[in-house]
Amino acid sequence: MQQHSKSKVCYYYDSDIGNYYYGQGHPMKPHRMRMTHNLLLNYGLYRKMEVYRPHKATQDEMTKFHSDDYIRFLRSIRPDNMSEYSKLLQRFNVGEDCPVFDGLYEFCQLSSGGSVASAVKLNKQAADIAINWAGGLHHAKKSEASGFCYVNDIVLAILELLKYHQRVLYIDIDIHHGDGVEEAFYTTDRVMTVSFHKYGEYFPGTGDLRDIGAGRGKYYSLNFPLRDGIDDTSYEGLFVPVVSRVMELYQPSAVVLQCGADSLSGDRLGCFNLTLKGHGKCVEFMKRYNLPLMLLGGGGYTIRNVARCWTYETSVALDQEIPNELPYNDYFEYFGPDFKLHIAPSNMANQNTGEYVDKIRSRLLENLRMLPHAPGVQMADIPEDSVNLDKEDEEVDAADPDKRGNMKLMDQGREADNEFEEGKSGNKNKENHGETNGEASEPMDTSGAAGN
Repeated sequence: MQQHSKSKVCYYYDSDIGNYYYGQGHPMKPHRMRMTHNLLLNYGLYRKMEVYRPHKATQDEMTKFHSDDYIRFLRSIRPDNMSEYSKLLQRFNVGEDCPVFDGLYEFCQLSSGGSVASAVKLNKQAADIAINWAGGLHHAKKSEASGFCYVNDIVLAILELLKYHQRVLYIDIDIHHGDGVEEAFYTTDRVMTVSFHKYGEYFPGTGDLRDIGAGRGKYYSLNFPLRDGIDDTSYEGLFVPVVSRVMELYQPSAVVLQCGADSLSGDRLGCFNLTLKGHGKCVEFMKRYNLPLMLLGGGGYTIRNVARCWTYETSVALDQEIPNELPYNDYFEYFGPDFKLHIAPSNMANQNTGEYVDKIRSRLLENLRMLPHAPGVQMADIPEDSVNLDKEDEEVDAADPDKRGNMKLMDQGREADNEFEEGKSGNKNKENHGETNGEASEPMDTSGAAGN
């Protein structure tokens, strides 16, 4: 689990995502993605990774998991024609928690487009870490919306990863159980799902310790039910040993981490007491394995903290230290009165006693002993990729690098770490014009217009 050189990170974001609106008083606010993007822009993190605008996932892509009639319904329903669909609204569980709003289908297309494209990037080894904060909508079922989620971008992304990877590990640190993903892969050993969540009179009501998978998937679902008030120390004390053992026994070749930010202290719907550092430790820990890693969003309802969290976790993925003092940004007033990145835990009681955590942890480790070592699978011909990366590259190649304002080129150019440094001796390394500093420097990234 040695740390190699800096990871190559790609990041998916569409500037329209923040315009979608679930409705007055609804806790899910896509605006939080725009706040996150703006914050990492102003921290300068944008320049350290390749930034892509996701394609809109097609009906064909979505029906790799969802039923045809459900996706057809999502395409057709609008606030102005709801009266014609009363039966189907009920059947597909749309209307209350999952309202009909303007642009609902496009919102689902963008969210899942970013996750599927992330999977293709990882499959092609064009990135080590792929980030889509607009994804992570883990409650959506095959033919049903649930818990603010309509299309399960995670399941679609994992199906894409399975074209190239024998075994994929899914980890969920949202405060809610990752029920839609667990259910989709409940009977297979090719995906292992691990969820850490609040359990007991809490949505969605699933995720009992005893839910372990079925058929070929028996022992390949792992649930860690938690009580209110868990803090950074307790969380690390259960996440690290359980996930280490899973990695050792299951030996996945790709990992998907759902980073729902409603497990943070002070969340409008949550009841945990994690800080950004405790939450981000999970990202840091998974990154150490140097496996293809996908980072997705999810829940998170105190939006200033969601933006803080996902910005911080982007910096962790990039190995970039960022100051606690927030840079000025378009939403600066949201972050008052302290205007700091990190948040303090509250003084709420941690109801997860040492005894409780030990008991659950040892039960789970016991279940893991039932796992056969890394199951094999007969790999057939690799199916076609859902997204054609060559087409993306062709567009970039065809673009005129001398023209000002070529956003696509600028987004994909990562700035070299030494972009604004002078060589110690004033001499540049002739080979790659990098910084010499007495040590071998990384070649400059010439894939785009560095420095933008």
